[in-house]
Amino acid sequence: MDPLTVLREYTIRNHLDKISRVGDDFHFGKEYTFPATIETAYRSKHVKSTHYTLETLHHFITNQHLKHSEYVQNASANRIPPVTLPDRKALQDYLTGKISSSDSIDFTMIVIPTAAEADAGDKIDQTADEDDLITNPIKWIKTMERPLKDREQILCCKNRDFYSFLTAATRRDEERQRQDALQRKDNLVAKSRIERGGEELGLGLDGGQKAKLHLKGSKIGEGVPIILVPSAFSTLITIYNVKEFLEDGVFIPTDVKVNQMKGVKPDCVTVQKKFSRDRVVTAYEVRDKPSTLKSEDWDRVVAVFVLGKEWQFKDWPYKDHVEIFNKVLGFFLRFEDDSVESAKHVKQWNVKIISISKNKRHQDRAAALEVWDRLEEFMRSRSR
Repeated sequence: MDPLTVLREYTIRNHLDKISRVGDDFHFGKEYTFPATIETAYRSKHVKSTHYTLETLHHFITNQHLKHSEYVQNASANRIPPVTLPDRKALQDYLTGKISSSDSIDFTMIVIPTAAEADAGDKIDQTADEDDLITNPIKWIKTMERPLKDREQILCCKNRDFYSFLTAATRRDEERQRQDALQRKDNLVAKSRIERGGEELGLGLDGGQKAKLHLKGSKIGEGVPIILVPSAFSTLITIYNVKEFLEDGVFIPTDVKVNQMKGVKPDCVTVQKKFSRDRVVTAYEVRDKPSTLKSEDWDRVVAVFVLGKEWQFKDWPYKDHVEIFNKVLGFFLRFEDDSVESAKHVKQWNVKIISISKNKRHQDRAAALEVWDRLEEFMRSRSR
């Protein structure tokens, strides 16, 4: 740190009373020590090639309240070179912080302290080349710097400790463990009931029999209910990423999932509503090949993610869209900033359009919950 900058900082902070002169040195508290006659980077505009010394600047700033004539007399009485009248206003504004810089500041002509001065004040690297320091002011400043605090001293804050941070981190960790335990319990309950064919699920897998969904008055046949998704990669939801979206509430692009799965395409995916506090969890099969479904399988189809193209329904055993979406719940997933054209056909169908963001993945959960809410309501209506 150079003496001009240190003096300016002490002036701005009103710490001039902490500057003391001991012999030929100025002590800035316990932080810095400089020779009184060291030249600073502030040069006089009135006297060419003259840089004011630290002694001159300190005497000036401590007597800035005096009229200039009185100040000059005081400086002469103390045998200290005074600041000239043309330099007075700009220098005072700089040292008091009214201005941040001045064209009078010049580091290139700074006189480097001698070895004796360095021993009394800031130690300068004796191996440094003085000519190099004169032409390189940044290097000179670095040689004058002293570390004020280390990392341990910074951590020692008065009237503060890290206990609050520790307790907050502990609470978050306990909450996370509690949520994980509930999730594992939900999964075990769901798995147990599916395997045992519990009445709460309405599924029976005991004795190798096909599961039956007991919905009074419904036309759903034997087996786990089916959700159909498009096989085309041009749609947002496919058999590759449907599990993460419906179970975890996170949308992962199909191409990313294909790379993760190394191109292996599943014929069928089972999904459950994981992020729910309900202890009764219904399982659904997700398929993307309607042509492989048998007539009894079509009775189990309860929902479909539409592509928005007519050809998606060419293998369906229904005569038109009215019949399809009277019997099957339809969803169309799109990005919220997509053009209206992308949903032109879909708007003519009885289909729920759900929008997600391209970048804000934390919003996916709400979209997935909307799918589950409508699906569960649809299933309840079929059971009446």
